[in-house]
Amino acid sequence: MSALTLSTSSAATLRADAIVIGVAKGPKGPVVAPGAEAVDKAFDGKLAAILETLGAGGGEGETTKLPAPSGLKAPVVLAVGLGDAPAKDDGYGHEALRRAAGSAARALTGTKKAGFALPVEDAAAAAAIAEGALLGAYSFVPVDGSKKNADKSDKSAPLGEVALLGAKPRDKAFKAAAERATALTEEINRARDLVNLPPNDLTPKVFAATAQAAGKEHGLKVEVLDEKALLKGGFGGIMGVGQGSANPPRLVRIGYTHPKAEKTIALVGKGITYDSGGISLKAAGHNETMKCDMAGAAAVFAAVVAAARLGVRVNVTGWLALAENMPSGTATRPGDVLRMYGGKTVEVLNTDAEGRLVLGDALARASEENPDAIVDVATLTGAMVLALGNRTFGVMANDDAFRTSLYEIAEEVGEQAWPMPLPAELRKAMDTPVADFANMGERMGGGLVAGLFLKEFVGEGIAWAHLDIAGPAYHESAPFGYTPKGGTGSAIRTLVRLAEHTADGDLG
Repeated sequence: MSALTLSTSSAATLRADAIVIGVAKGPKGPVVAPGAEAVDKAFDGKLAAILETLGAGGGEGETTKLPAPSGLKAPVVLAVGLGDAPAKDDGYGHEALRRAAGSAARALTGTKKAGFALPVEDAAAAAAIAEGALLGAYSFVPVDGSKKNADKSDKSAPLGEVALLGAKPRDKAFKAAAERATALTEEINRARDLVNLPPNDLTPKVFAATAQAAGKEHGLKVEVLDEKALLKGGFGGIMGVGQGSANPPRLVRIGYTHPKAEKTIALVGKGITYDSGGISLKAAGHNETMKCDMAGAAAVFAAVVAAARLGVRVNVTGWLALAENMPSGTATRPGDVLRMYGGKTVEVLNTDAEGRLVLGDALARASEENPDAIVDVATLTGAMVLALGNRTFGVMANDDAFRTSLYEIAEEVGEQAWPMPLPAELRKAMDTPVADFANMGERMGGGLVAGLFLKEFVGEGIAWAHLDIAGPAYHESAPFGYTPKGGTGSAIRTLVRLAEHTADGDLG
C-alpha cells in the first residue's frame, strides 16, 4: 500500500521522482489546472502549448510524461487529464479529481515518490485526490509472492509514496481527510485482495479466519458459526448451498460498537467463495471469474473494519454468509425444498440462484437484532448487469426514502448506482405448491425478482436496501481511473458514508 503525506513544499521544490499536474479541455485547447502554477512557470508559461504539441488535449484519464525543466527538483512531470474545464466560478468535481489521481498513480508504477499538484480547493478535494491516488496505486500480490511487488527496485511495484501538495498538514480538516482516505483505501484494497485470491486459497473457513484476525487487530467482536452450528441453528439456506462442497460453509458476525452510538445498522454480504452453479452447472465460459462471487461479503467486511478504524459514532454489524457452491452427490438438487432460518420454506428450482438463499438466512438472523436499517450487498444477478452495465450497481429497498438516500450517498462518494423498483406483480411468479415460495420467478426482471425474494426475510418495520453489485464488483477490461483489473471494492465507500450519515442523525 502506498504511503500518503501532506507536503508543505511547492511543486518546484519538492524532491520526488515525479510531479503530477492536471490539464483540462478548454474551448481553444488544453488548459493547465490550478496547482500547477510553479510547474508552468518553470516551462516559461508555455506548458499548455507544449502539451498540445505532444497531442495532449486534457481528456479524462489521459497521461503525458515530460522531462522536467531545470527549475524543478523532480526529473519528470506527469500531466493527467481532468476532462472538460469547469466554468469560471466552478471547481473541479471530486470524482474528476479522484479518477485523474488514479490514472496518474497507475502511470507511475515503479516510482518511489510522486508529488500530486492537482487542484486542492479544500479538504474534501484533497481527500478525493488522496483516495484516487491510493486506489490507483493498488497492485495485487499473489499468495506465493511471485510478483515481488514489495521489492521497491521492481519496475512493476506500485507507486511508493503519494505527497499531496496544496494541502495544509497542520489544518485539522486536512489531517482528518488524509487519515480517513488512508483507512478507507486500505480497507478497499484489502477487499480487492480477497476478491482476487484464487478460490482454493479463500475458502469459507479461511475467509472466516481473516475476519477473526481483523477483529483482534481492531477490537471487533467476531462470532463464527461452522457447519455444525449452522445445521443445529436451522440455517437451511446457507447449508443447502454449501452442502455439496468439501469446504463447508460459515456464517460470520463481525460487530463494531461505539460507546456513544445512538443507531445501529446491519450489513449483510453474499460470500460465495466459488460459484460453479451447483447441479444447475454454469455453461462453459461463465466459471472462470466466479471467485468474485464473494465480493459482497468482502465489501461488508471492509466497511465494518473501516468504520471501526474511523471511530464512526454508530454501531455497525456485518454478516458474512460464506459458502462454496459445488456439484456433488451431497449437493442440493433442483426440486429440493429448504427450510430457511426462521422457518420459511423455499423450493430450489435453480441451484445457481444460490446467493439469495445464503442472504435469506443472514437477513433473517440480522433482523432478530432489530437494527435501525439493514443493507445487503451481493453480486446477485446477471440480469442487473444486462440492465445497468458493468459499472453501475442497482439499489432496491422496502422504503423509497431509504433507497433515494443510498442512491444519493453513492453519487456523493463517486460510485455509480441507480434506483430500481420492486414491482409487486413479480412476486406471484415465485409461488409454488410445495413451499412458501421458490427461489426463481419470471426471467424478465430477474434482478427485481431476486430483490423481492430477499425482502421476504427482512424483519417487519426494518428499513432495508439491497445493492446488486454484479456489474461493477469485478472489472475484466483494462484499468481506468482508480479502477484496477479484477476486484474493485465496489459499494464500500457507499456503506462507510452511510455509517457516517447515520452517526450524524441522517439515516434517510
